Amino acid sequence: MGNDKAGKGRVTIREVAERAGVSTATASRALSGNHPVPPTTRARVLRAARDLDYVANAHARALVGGGRKTVAVVVRQVTSPFYAQVAEGVEAEAADRGWLCVVGTTGGDPQREMEFVQLMREEGARLVILVGGVVEDDAYRSRVTHYAQALDASGARLVLCGRPAPDPEIPALVVEFDNEAGARAITGHLLSAGHRRIVFLGGLPGNTALDARVAGYRAALAEHRVPAADARVVDCGLGRAAGLRAMTELLKETRDFTAVVAGDDMVAAGALRAIADAGLRVPEDISVVGYNDIPLAEDFNPPLTTVRTPAEELGRAAVRIALRDPDQAAGSHHVLGTHIVVRGSVSHPPS
Repeated sequence: MGNDKAGKGRVTIREVAERAGVSTATASRALSGNHPVPPTTRARVLRAARDLDYVANAHARALVGGGRKTVAVVVRQVTSPFYAQVAEGVEAEAADRGWLCVVGTTGGDPQREMEFVQLMREEGARLVILVGGVVEDDAYRSRVTHYAQALDASGARLVLCGRPAPDPEIPALVVEFDNEAGARAITGHLLSAGHRRIVFLGGLPGNTALDARVAGYRAALAEHRVPAADARVVDCGLGRAAGLRAMTELLKETRDFTAVVAGDDMVAAGALRAIADAGLRVPEDISVVGYNDIPLAEDFNPPLTTVRTPAEELGRAAVRIALRDPDQAAGSHHVLGTHIVVRGSVSHPPS
């Protein structure tokens, strides 16, 4: 997957021809597929193009001269309210500027992500925006570095939205919100209401977004002098089903807690269901808070106190900042704030 030309600028048809040992005209004919070229020559040219990571696509070649104004947004799933809102923000900002927006989903599969990014590169997308927290391992760092360099060599830009850059030196723009501060504030809200036995439900070790939320939860406990040993993180991941299953199991094991910080609003939804199924009430018996403030959060029973993340603004900002100053956008980092929305799911702990 390496690209020895990435970071040195666009790979030209002349470089492909030199590597293949043919004339520029022959290389062009072999890559276009519209002219008769001996099969062995074509194979040699295609291999050279692949080795050099040359984008042999008319739209991508037209990028410097204008190309189609397309932005691609890549999300794990479109059924998640958070991802949908970010994608809506990208689409709205793109539409305001007369650009087209393409949405791709990966289901969390790195191979699908890689194929979609490459397709968008070949189709000449000017911006490719990857959305959401990830497990930041060596494979992720290698993959994203490759994306950033390959897109940059094609005259395009990579934007990491709600996830970190593996290296500040790569040509990528990062736009995210302060996950840790949001979790610290919402946990502090529970502590201020008198809670001391608070569970974090929805950890996913290694996931950048959730690790930051767990860190915020622990920081708030420390600020209120709650012993670190009293912190409890349930690693169940995200989603309503995960929240329902984990809370059901937790209530069977112990009721020695009075409040729950959910990893996101959908985990909170599952927790609310499990608490009701156990014959308990929110907030009279257990207080519950969420994260993201999805549109349905105020319709939960009871309406959910949560952290409002600027999901749509995150998508808009990703496009706006990348286009505002392309030269400065590479390698830059922008953090948006969060705030608490207080509703009916928190009260003082039961006496």
